[in-house]
Amino acid sequence: MHPPEAISDHHQHLALVHGATDHPLWSKTLGQVVDEQAERLGEKTVAVLPWQNVRISFQQLAARARRFAAGLLRAGLQRGDNIAIMAGNRVEYLEVVIGGALIGCPVLVVNNTYKPWELRNALHKTSCRMLFLASTIGSRSMVEHFQILTSPPDMHRVVMLGDGDCSAIPQVQSYATFIANSKSLLADGVLQQAMEAVEPSEVLSLQFTSGTTGEPKASMLTHIISNLLNNARFLGQRMELTTNDIVCCPPPLFHCFGLVMAFFSTLIHGGTIVFPSDHFNPDLVLDAITQEKCTTLLGVPTMFIAEMEANRSRGYRLTTLHKGMIAGSPVSLPLMADIQKHMGIDGMVIAYGMTETSTITFSTSLTDSPENRAKTVGRVMPQVTAKIVNPRGETVRRGEIGELCISGYALQKGYWSNELKTKEVMRVHDDGVLWMHTGDECLIDEDGYCHAMGRIKDIIIRGGENIFPAEIEERLLLNPGLGEASVVGVNDSKYGEVVGCFLKGVDGYTMADNEIKDWVRSTMGTAKTPQHVFWIGADGVCADFPKTGSGKHQKHLLREMADELLGHRRLCKDTVARSES
Repeated sequence: MHPPEAISDHHQHLALVHGATDHPLWSKTLGQVVDEQAERLGEKTVAVLPWQNVRISFQQLAARARRFAAGLLRAGLQRGDNIAIMAGNRVEYLEVVIGGALIGCPVLVVNNTYKPWELRNALHKTSCRMLFLASTIGSRSMVEHFQILTSPPDMHRVVMLGDGDCSAIPQVQSYATFIANSKSLLADGVLQQAMEAVEPSEVLSLQFTSGTTGEPKASMLTHIISNLLNNARFLGQRMELTTNDIVCCPPPLFHCFGLVMAFFSTLIHGGTIVFPSDHFNPDLVLDAITQEKCTTLLGVPTMFIAEMEANRSRGYRLTTLHKGMIAGSPVSLPLMADIQKHMGIDGMVIAYGMTETSTITFSTSLTDSPENRAKTVGRVMPQVTAKIVNPRGETVRRGEIGELCISGYALQKGYWSNELKTKEVMRVHDDGVLWMHTGDECLIDEDGYCHAMGRIKDIIIRGGENIFPAEIEERLLLNPGLGEASVVGVNDSKYGEVVGCFLKGVDGYTMADNEIKDWVRSTMGTAKTPQHVFWIGADGVCADFPKTGSGKHQKHLLREMADELLGHRRLCKDTVARSES
C-alpha cells in the first residue's frame, strides 16, 4: 500500500501542507493494542533477542507485561507515578515500557550513555519513584550508577536487570525477585481494575531530548491523540510493514527511533522485531540479519556505514533485506547506492522528526526517487500540518527558507515541570492553532517535499551571509572518498564565522585539504568553501565523531573542538568524554 498524497493548501504558493486524513486517528492505549495483537496473532513471534537467547510471542509479551504491571502495584506504585529504565536493548525493556503503560505509570527511558550523576539528576528532575537499571551495558559495568543511587530520596527502590550481584548494594533487588512478588495480584482483579482506569490521553513515556545543542529536556508523550501509537502506525504504513516482515533494530530503545519507529511500528503491524545486541555492534547486526532472515533494516547513516565496513571482512551475502529506514541525518546519493549494492536494500524510507513531535512528521516513501531520498526528508505524515515561517511568524512561500513549525496530534504535552521552555517552543499563532517551533531551518518545495537545511543554531553567518551546513555536507558526501562529514561554524576575526568541516574517509582514506576545498568551491563558491579541514583520527583530532547515544553528530562539541585546535590547545580527550554523556 502506497501512502496517500498530502493534501496541499488551497494557497498553493504558501509553504503550508496538510497530511492526509483518510485514516482516522486511533483512540487506544498501548495495553489495548498489545492485547488485541496477542488475541489476533497468538504464538507468532513478536521479538527476538539473540544475545539473550530469547524469543517471545505476542501472547507471551502480553503476559509478561501484565506480570510486570502487577509487580509495580505490589511495590505500592499508582497511576501517575513515574518509573525509569536505563538499559540496553533487552527483553525486560519491552516489559517495563508496556507494563508501566498498563497501569498509567509513565516510563522515563534514560539515555544509556549517562554518567552516574546525570542519571541521578534525570531521576530527580522527573520525580521517578522506581528505577530499573541493567548491571552492565555492553562491556561497561554500572556499579558506580548503583552506588550513587543507594539512598535516593524520591524512589522506593532500584531493581537490577541482568546477572549482576545486588546483594551487597543497599536498597537494590533483583528483577527476578521483583517479578516473583507480583504473582499474588494477577488473580484477584486488582491489576484489571488498575488497567481499566487508564485513559488514552495520559502520558506514556518521558523522553529526554537528545541534547545535540544544549541541556536535554524531558518531553511528555502519550498513548494516543498526542501521540506515539498513531505515529508508529502511520510510519509503519509508509514502510509498508506486514506480518511477514522481520525488522532488524540496532538503534537503542531509549530513543524514539528504537522504541516508537521500530518496536511500536512492528508491534502494531504484526511483524517480528530483532534486537541483535544490547548496544550497537555491527558484527552482531550482520549475524542477526542472516540468522533471522531479516527483511528490513533500520538505523542512522553511521550504523549502515559501520555494517558495510564490517561485512567487508565477514563476507555475508545479505539476500533477505529489501527495505530499510534511515533517520537522524542526511543521506548522500553515494551512500544510498552503496546500501543498495552491498546490502540489497532497494526501498529506503528517509524519516524526519523530533522527540517533541513523537516522533516522525515527514518521510519519503519506498517508491520515491533516489534524488528525493537524498535531497529531501519527504512529505508530511498523515494527520499532521506543517508550515515554514519567517522570524516574524509569517508563513513564507514555497521554496523559501524559514523555521519549520508543526501542529496536530503528534505534539508533546510539554516538557516535564518546565513551563517556561514549553512556552518558548509551543505557541498559539494568530490562526488559533498550537504550533511546535522545531528550531530547524527548512523549505517546502512545489511538490510538497521538505528540505531540511539544519538546526537554526547551526547556521553559519559568514560576514552577514547565512550558510547552511547541510548543503555543504551534501556536496562533500558526493565525493566517493568520504564516508562521513560534519560542517560547523568556526570563529573568525574577519568574518565572524567561517566554514569548517570534520571529515572521515572511507577505510581511512584522506585527501589534501586543497582537494577538499576545490571539490566544494567548484560548485558552491568561495563563501561556502571550508576554510578549515579537520580529519577524524588525525593528529589532535578525535578518533571518531562525538555523538549522542542515538548516533547523531554533536556539532556544539565539534565547534568547541575546532576552536581549541585552532587555538593550539588540544582538549580533544576531554571533549570526547563530555560527548559520551
